[in-house]
Amino acid sequence: MRHRFTVLALVPLLGVLAFLPSAAAEGTGVTRPFKAADLKVEINATDGDAGLQIFLDDDAWKHITIIHPSGQVMVDLSATGPLKDYGLTELFSESSEPPFDQFPLAEFRQLFPEGNYLFLGQLLDGTLLRSVVPLTHDFPSGPIIVAPRGGTVELSQPLVVRWLPVLTPRAVNIVGYQVLVVDEGTTTRTLSVDLPASTRQLTVPPEFLQPGTEYKVEVLAIVSSGNQTLTEKSFVGR
Repeated sequence: MRHRFTVLALVPLLGVLAFLPSAAAEGTGVTRPFKAADLKVEINATDGDAGLQIFLDDDAWKHITIIHPSGQVMVDLSATGPLKDYGLTELFSESSEPPFDQFPLAEFRQLFPEGNYLFLGQLLDGTLLRSVVPLTHDFPSGPIIVAPRGGTVELSQPLVVRWLPVLTPRAVNIVGYQVLVVDEGTTTRTLSVDLPASTRQLTVPPEFLQPGTEYKVEVLAIVSSGNQTLTEKSFVGR
């Protein structure tokens, strides 16, 4: 297994064992779940890669630990220095995304198996946080984008992004779609819209588009577990 392609390094369980006694000693005796804790997989069907995405949020915290189903620590993060008594709140991070011809999806599944991942934390006031977050391997197919077709697109008419409904595999339940339109010239100007599962198209506001600019359209199919698969197309406005 080629661990050099991942950024979430697995370290021995000793790390969490060392953290828990000190956290308990400093804690208030109160333990509750995170206000938000999420773990999901995003697959890019166009590029052929996959990434693990982590999200959590709560009041100001000083320590976070995330534990793999095997008992190994994947993430161990502390607020130190100027942040020690100031704390952090939300956290989002994503693993590296090596292409499947270098790190196949089967190996990704082995590295991040289905199961319960344990999120632990401690707030500045000593409150201990604990959430059990399941990860599944229910991955949808990528949406088929039928418009725009790529190349040069006339902006004198409204740009409508259209896609076919994702129906495979049968076992997955599509709960929604997300459409992103990214200005490739800056990568900081992005239109992002969350849509219900019944939607098949989105009209892009003309104020967002500029002639002579290259854009990338992404359409993501999202299942009930949070896992998502995207396809993308690029075009230049004229």
